[in-house]
Amino acid sequence: MEYRTKEEQVADYLREGIISGRLPRGARLKQTEIAQELKISITPVREALKLLEAEGYLASDSYRGATVAPFDVEASTEILKLRITLETQLVESAVRNITAEEISELRELARQFEEAALADDSTSARGINYRFHRRMYDFARLPKTLHFVQVLWAQYPFDVINRIGGRALRAAREHNDLLKNVIEGDAVSAMLTMRQHIETGWTELRNSMPARSENPVKSKSPENKSPENKSPENKSSEKETL
Repeated sequence: MEYRTKEEQVADYLREGIISGRLPRGARLKQTEIAQELKISITPVREALKLLEAEGYLASDSYRGATVAPFDVEASTEILKLRITLETQLVESAVRNITAEEISELRELARQFEEAALADDSTSARGINYRFHRRMYDFARLPKTLHFVQVLWAQYPFDVINRIGGRALRAAREHNDLLKNVIEGDAVSAMLTMRQHIETGWTELRNSMPARSENPVKSKSPENKSPENKSPENKSSEKETL
């Protein structure tokens, strides 16, 4: 059984909330509220917030305290390439190191994700999606690589991709294909499937965007809004993939 400190548990809980959209960009995170919600002391919450700020998930100032950081639209293409490089390495290592018990855990997460997608339960699907990827990467036994991936996740527009209609059901099929490769011990196919999974989410994001200028701007800008605010179609559509 892997051991994680309270700080690590709080940090992972908040990462999942940010990536899934449960904690939206710009949301203020209050230490006392988090501690009460998780029934723990302030200290591990404070340390977890410091960790997430260092990773890029949070921004902090003396007035508002810790808030969920905006993403840089312009940097997303570079981050996509880095994600593919690192996450395919994690998948390859997971195939070589995973145990039968861990495969069972991934099977259950894939089942839960598909069930949530079919039920159009976007809130559950987004959280399960994060856990599926995170647990698979845990099984790679490459903690430093996983750390860098989590830093990249902080700066990637999952909350925009998560609004694309039908993405959850397509992601469920992709998860099942990936899990099949892992169960068969086929590292090469698993790496290819993961690459396609990441690229598909990105392609669907780009295709869902209206035509825009040559120089996209950061989502911080009040005059040039991020892609999710430009199109009413994107606001109404649903959800969920890594």
